Order: sequence, then structure tokens, then C-alpha cells
Amino acid sequence: MTTLKQQVSLADYNTLRIDACAAWFCRIDSKAALISLLRTPAVTEKGGILVIGGGSNLVLTRDFPGLVLLNAIKGIDVVHQDSDSVMVSVGGGENWDAFVAYSLSQGWAGLENLSAIPGTVGAAPIQNIGAYGVELKDCLVSVSTVELVSGQVRQFDRQECEFGYRDSIFKKAEKDKHIITSVTFRLDKSPTLKLNYGEIRSEMDASRISEKELTPVQLRQLISTIRARKLPDPKVTPNVGSFFKNPVIGKKQLQTILESFPDLVYFPATDNDDVKLAAGWMIDRLGWKGKVLGMARVHSRQALVLTVREGHCEDLLTLAKSIQKDVSAHFGVVLEIEPRIV
Repeated sequence: MTTLKQQVSLADYNTLRIDACAAWFCRIDSKAALISLLRTPAVTEKGGILVIGGGSNLVLTRDFPGLVLLNAIKGIDVVHQDSDSVMVSVGGGENWDAFVAYSLSQGWAGLENLSAIPGTVGAAPIQNIGAYGVELKDCLVSVSTVELVSGQVRQFDRQECEFGYRDSIFKKAEKDKHIITSVTFRLDKSPTLKLNYGEIRSEMDASRISEKELTPVQLRQLISTIRARKLPDPKVTPNVGSFFKNPVIGKKQLQTILESFPDLVYFPATDNDDVKLAAGWMIDRLGWKGKVLGMARVHSRQALVLTVREGHCEDLLTLAKSIQKDVSAHFGVVLEIEPRIV
């Protein structure tokens, strides 16, 4: 049975620890309970619905006047398997990194490069999480949802999700219309590890592990070590990870930028001839690393990470806008904010 609560602080439900208040709040533990709740007329009249998971990609700028739904739907179920692969359905409220660890413990590979990413399984498809040469879409089969307005069950296959770089249909045409109840993945029993990032190779050398010896579990450990070294723990330093996306531009614009910044760091973009610029490098190059504005700060080790004290989101957004303006003036590109601003 679901319980509606009134005037609930959201400080414990977002990794910036911003103390915004929800007029109404409800923890959702099952799809059946969710559908029942959404078909209650009194619920749909409460001034809008905001779905949250781990709160690790969320910037709350105000109290929320409607209903906040905490996706806590759990469950990991094998749908089908053969000698080469397994299809597994995972509840939207499952912790993402815990699921990655579990999948590897079962001998299922494919998600190891996405280790140590905060948040829930249900939030992962929304921005097509990615790291170290792998994106969620590479292993995703389908997404199951419940429409917030109608309470109807929907399913989106990978093509229908319209995945892009940190993007999906759930950030465009279907934005704010669904709660993701489960995600189905196809994982490998005979994996091919993706090691084409220099940081991974360096960590392998430091750990004295050869490519031939490396296992998916060891790769997860290496990537977790890299991320822990680069990114602050939100439990200690409130943050939402990377605050900006890496801009994707054409090669003609790249050549123009290289004339002024020949040491610019960039990578091939996925699935086309464009390139992806290292936003953190640009921010660092302009001297922003470690800078403070009020209660907000650019992290001293990772320029893509903005931190804030005492939940001052105004200072955080002012700092972000200042960085965007400076990068645009010097590089001619627009940095897009990655977390959701509410």
C-alpha cells in the first residue's frame, strides 16, 4: 500500500542536498501500486508530478508544488538466456552500480565500463548514461514505463528510445510523461572488453594487469578506482557529477578552434564524423578549476564538477552560467548543462 505524505523535505533525496520541499510525496514499490495511485483522481489534481530516483542528476531550484514520486521498484529477473547471452529485466528503482556488480557476479558482462555511476536503473535510459567508450544503449533491449497521466503501461524498444549522446526520447517528446518501471538488457557470457581509453590502459599498467589476463570484474575495479580518484563522493561533497556535457561539433569548426588552441583535447563522436570536445579541459584551460562563487565552487580535481555548500542552488547556477559564457566567448561552443534543473 502506498502512503501519501505532505510537506516532505527532499534534502535526503538529491545528492546536492538542496532542502527543497515537496507538497506531496510518495514512495513507489511496485508497478501495481503505481498504476492504482495514478488512477486515483485526487492524486492527478495535486499540481504536477516529479519522478525521482537516486537524485544524482537533479538540481532543485524551488519547492515542488505537486507530487514527488520516489521510484523504488525493485527486482532482477532473467527473461531468457542461452550459451552466449542473457536477457535480464531490472526494476527501475534498483541502484545502478549495485546492479552492475550483481551482473558481473553472475558472469554477465557488458556494463563494466559503466561502473561507479550513481543513480538508479530507471534513470539510466533517460540520459543514456555512458563512460569509457560504452553507452547504455549498447546493451539495452527495451524500457517499460507507466504513463503518468493515464496510468497506461508502455514499452519502448531501443530504436523507439531515440538514444543520442546523453539523450533519449524521455528528454524530448516523452519528457516528464513516464515513470520507468523496468529496463531489459542483453548481457554477454563471453565478453569482449572495451579498453580503448588511455586512462584504462594506464591503470592496467599501474596494476600490472595485461589485456590477456584482464577480466570484466577487474575492469570494473579499475574503472571504479579511476572514478573515485577523479570525482568527489557526493556523500562527502554534495555534487551531481559532471555538470556539463562534452560538446559535439563538426570537423570544420574543430579546425577553427585548433588555430587558437592547438592543444585542444577532443575525441571521435559516436556513430558519425563529428568530434566530441573535452568540456573539462576547456573549463580548466580558462582557469576555472578551484574557483569559488559564493557557496558554489568548481572542484579542484575535476573542472566538470561543481559543488555547493548549504544547498545554495542560486550560486551554483550563477557559477554555471559564468562558465558557459566564458567558454562560448573563447571557444565558440555552448556548454549544455547535464543535470535536470527543476
